[in-house]
Amino acid sequence: MAGIMLRSTAFTDHDLLPGRFAQEGGNVSPPLEWSGVPDGTAELVLLVEDPDAGRHPFLHWLVTGIAPASDGVAEGTVPPGGREWPNGFGGTGWGGPNPPQGDEAHRYFFRLFALGAPLDLSGAPQADDVHRAVAGREIASGTTVGTYYR
Repeated sequence: MAGIMLRSTAFTDHDLLPGRFAQEGGNVSPPLEWSGVPDGTAELVLLVEDPDAGRHPFLHWLVTGIAPASDGVAEGTVPPGGREWPNGFGGTGWGGPNPPQGDEAHRYFFRLFALGAPLDLSGAPQADDVHRAVAGREIASGTTVGTYYR
């Protein structure tokens, strides 16, 4: 499977996320850049999840319908053509890190999927639902990871 290069100008892979992206620090989504989206992509899907939050990954941001020709998203904005979904906090859109005080650093996986067919979701999907839905439609993906602790 092809790879998408996904990165942020605000943090490096497996490094600490700046506080302004956390719930307590401003709760704005970080800027992201990507390249290597293959021809034949019907849509891009952005999933941000914390696998360290419990039995199931905690959903921090889900955006579907992102334009395949796009190459990133500015801080605090929605990717071009994107539709934001409910996050694990009960709001819609970006829900920044908010791990329990004193926990070791949690990992926040930013995943961008290039899909060969549009995604069919409804209601308030969780991270596991998104992984099941992209299975079989994914033609490329990219991941970068930020960490955060309080």
